[in-house]
Amino acid sequence: MKNAFRLIITCGAVAIAAIFAIPAAAQQVTFMTGPQGGSWIPLGGALKGMWEKSIPGLQIQQTPGAGIANVRGVDEGKAQIGLANSSSTVDGLAGRPPYKKKVTHVCQVANLYPQYFQVVALADANIKSFADLKGKSLVTQPKGNTAEQVTELALKLNGMTYQSLSKTNFQAAYTDAVALMKDGHAQVMTMGTTAPASAVMDLASARDVHLVPADDKTLAELNKLNPGFYKKRVIKAGTYPKQDKDVPVIGYSTHIIAACDLPEEVVYKMVKTMAANIDTMAAVVKPISGLTPKEMAVDMGIPFHKGAAKFYKEVGAL
Repeated sequence: MKNAFRLIITCGAVAIAAIFAIPAAAQQVTFMTGPQGGSWIPLGGALKGMWEKSIPGLQIQQTPGAGIANVRGVDEGKAQIGLANSSSTVDGLAGRPPYKKKVTHVCQVANLYPQYFQVVALADANIKSFADLKGKSLVTQPKGNTAEQVTELALKLNGMTYQSLSKTNFQAAYTDAVALMKDGHAQVMTMGTTAPASAVMDLASARDVHLVPADDKTLAELNKLNPGFYKKRVIKAGTYPKQDKDVPVIGYSTHIIAACDLPEEVVYKMVKTMAANIDTMAAVVKPISGLTPKEMAVDMGIPFHKGAAKFYKEVGAL
């Protein structure tokens, strides 16, 4: 009779060993990143590579995404990890628009770097402020993107809607938005990403453009809507071609979220791996350079995943 086990006698003791080794169960997760042409897709690739190398059995499927869509995706179980923006994640926890209900299954993993909401106008479009957007043609990202949400809010706070514009284009990829601007089919483009943004640099190589500054009134009103998570940031002079002065913009932070029920040890190892590979991440997104565990663990009002909290407490960051 065949038996699934072989008996091994050693030093009078009987041990039972399996004929066939049983591999450890692989942990498969879906990781939602960002739109084509932005910084989140290459950053996601770097994270996927370091995590799979450092955590035996971990298999990551990387998919495109967007700030709001990623929060929804993790909350609904369509993904287990995601890149997100602090402002729109907090909106989700509070159940504020565009979320129809509070998200309850999303936990904080790590803060990463500042994001800049950039309003880029063709030089000949005569757009000097948000108020000047009226009657202009705009390209932004589809619903589900934080930048689209901020675009809609900025219009509303300046007495406008999308209907106040001559045309609004919704493009998932920054590369497609840049193409519309190059061809003159759009006069202004909005996006939330790092500065300098490769998409803006690409556009500036073909057309004369300038950044539209965020005014203090709009910033103040945004802070009333979401206290502490919309911040005034400055894109320094010289960041882009022909940019001869500092430009104030709306800012928030990129962070990593995870499903709260993702195994504690997996998330602990993820955070530990990130902390040991800051230079690898910074090679993809320069503002990550110099990131410390203390900065990764800044409390944003989002509950920490148990695995992340375990690491931060271990290194004295919490």
